[in-house]
Amino acid sequence: MSPVPLALPFWLSMCLPPLAVVGMVYGGWTIALLPISTWWLFTLLDALTGLNRDNPDPHADEGALTWHKAVTLVWFPVQFALLVAMLWYVPRADHLDTGERIALFFGMGVVAGTIGINYSHELMHQKSRLERWLADLLLASVLYSHFRSEHLRVHHIHVGTPRDPVTARYNEGFHRFFPRVLLQCPPSAWRAEVAMLARRGLPWWHRSNPFWRYAVLQGAMLALAIALGGWSGLGLFLVQAVTAIWQLELVNYIEHYGLTRRHLGEGKYEHVLPRHSWNAEHRASNWLLINLQRHSDHHYKPDRRFPLLQTYPKHQAPQLPYGYPLMTMAAMVPPIWKRLMNRRVKAWRKRHYPDVSDWHPYNKGLNPVAP
Repeated sequence: MSPVPLALPFWLSMCLPPLAVVGMVYGGWTIALLPISTWWLFTLLDALTGLNRDNPDPHADEGALTWHKAVTLVWFPVQFALLVAMLWYVPRADHLDTGERIALFFGMGVVAGTIGINYSHELMHQKSRLERWLADLLLASVLYSHFRSEHLRVHHIHVGTPRDPVTARYNEGFHRFFPRVLLQCPPSAWRAEVAMLARRGLPWWHRSNPFWRYAVLQGAMLALAIALGGWSGLGLFLVQAVTAIWQLELVNYIEHYGLTRRHLGEGKYEHVLPRHSWNAEHRASNWLLINLQRHSDHHYKPDRRFPLLQTYPKHQAPQLPYGYPLMTMAAMVPPIWKRLMNRRVKAWRKRHYPDVSDWHPYNKGLNPVAP
């Protein structure tokens, strides 16, 4: 086992907020710096830095992770301060036209989705009350608070089965996937929380239902947007929220595309294994995404801190040809995505589930059998 990787590369996300400030002040082409950096710059860095197959000691002392944890703890104040500044400044900036203002908040949404929601994902899996609250605040700032319930109570339990809305079906393009999850995930998350309350003998309206907290936090964010930027500020706030949600669901789409668990009968499925998540060993994009691309190990040990996540050889866990930044761009063009991925799904099924008949009862309503 290798020692814990240095924390400094995982702080690269802190280079992004200054680019938003440059775009606000100067406008024009500088507005493009933010989305270009998250997508294309890290794709280029992936090509230059290569793959990282080193596995840190999963039992490393918590004290060695102080600076790794710190980046996730300080991100909400940084993102929130940037959002407040943009809501106050941009609607009043005479040197920015309407298109530039929208583009700025699109870039803000890219940051909130790529970094903010990803960090909230790390935080919501921890036991610390502070970390979970920071996760809730980050999600509320993009009006997607139910993601915490859906992710913890639905996705991790039912991934790769018909009960998980965010397991992308084989041959399902992103433009079909996206509206489907927007419709299915909130009620799925609500039902999961209500079921949890029922097991404790509590009604759905009990104060411990997190949806009340979600509503208050999201309402406060909307009120803040109006207070700072008026109705124009509200509209721009919604632009960044929708963009962030789009970024999140692009990642959800690629993480489990076409990967399904064997149906064992009577509504039961095999345990989640490393083979049920797509992984990417690309070094730079794992810096940006705090090892989210080591996704198989995250499903194996959901509360494992990101610097300790393990990677697996190809015969145990399927590997994407490129890092998430480039793969999410490919997902926006379904013919390119299917050309890249469908043959890999077929090869995965041939390796792990050669008996196609095993899939027939399972694929009803989920993944058609790969031809």
